[in-house]
Amino acid sequence: GDMELEIFIKPDAPLHPFPETAGLRHLAFKVEDVEETVKELNALGIETEPIRFDTFTGKKMTFFKDSDQLPLEIHE
Repeated sequence: GDMELEIFIKPDAPLHPFPETAGLRHLAFKVEDVEETVKELNALGIETEPIRFDTFTGKKMTFFKDSDQLPLEIHE
């Protein structure tokens, strides 16, 4: 399928209100339905943050952590 990988390197990046965006150090995965993906992750025992809306795109998004406790994003 279609994939997009965004890598940001910006030493003077502004501070963000959410700690997981500090330094833009995470991967984001585009999904068709964030709510359904959250249900699937939770059924596997993977905890997710509450779903919120991206202030830039207006679309649903949330985060969960990988096995090293690093943030991963799912985004519609």
